[in-house]
Amino acid sequence: MDAPQTQEKKTLDERAMVEFQDSRGDTVKLSPSIVTKFITGNNANITLAEFKFFSELCRARKLNPFLKEAYCIKYGTQPATIVVSKDVYVERADAHPDYDGKESGLILQDKETGEIKETLGCFYNTNNDDLLGAWCKVYRKSRSHPEYMSVAFSEVAQRKSSGELNSNWRDKPATMCEKVAVVRALRAAFPQEFSQMYIENEMPDLSPAEPVQKAPKAQKPKNEPLDVDFADLDDIPAGETPAEQSTGTEANA
Repeated sequence: MDAPQTQEKKTLDERAMVEFQDSRGDTVKLSPSIVTKFITGNNANITLAEFKFFSELCRARKLNPFLKEAYCIKYGTQPATIVVSKDVYVERADAHPDYDGKESGLILQDKETGEIKETLGCFYNTNNDDLLGAWCKVYRKSRSHPEYMSVAFSEVAQRKSSGELNSNWRDKPATMCEKVAVVRALRAAFPQEFSQMYIENEMPDLSPAEPVQKAPKAQKPKNEPLDVDFADLDDIPAGETPAEQSTGTEANA
């Protein structure tokens, strides 16, 4: 009795499937069920709109989510957030013919003198200095001046609803802050390569404040086909970015 419904589900999933080649030339196939099962996890079912934005971002930027280049993060019924890996920035910048290296480090304040200074790398002595932020310079062969970016720890650190820092920002504040500075500098230096691509550290804290509740499943008679029209995906405004649509706020570059 369940065979017709199973076949209908399979047909709808196949109709929504997106196939493209990633930056290495490998074929990637994405469908709502594949993304839900292998990419999002957490027993969270993505919506058709969320699948549309995620799959189109991957196809447009030639990202392979199975190689951890892109993530569709979703908890329960919360809106999904689409982010990319920092490695994508580093690898693609290295491969760009105009890329001429980068420098990055921390912005510290001496606890005794109050002097603010920029240092290379992520190491600092917490007994002597307070972490204020991070910086990065990206060099392009065709430009006489580097692209400079600095970020304030107080502005970019991810916090829980209680106001406490999440575990990564609490345990590795220098590494997290420097990572944000690097990707923002690379995005500013190579806008055509990295526009509308954001890493998880740039987004609000994505972990749920309370235990995740599984999304309720719609109840339908077993002999009734699913009433889903994947043509509705075409009605999503083309001008909205994945981050804007999925989080409901404008992502800050």
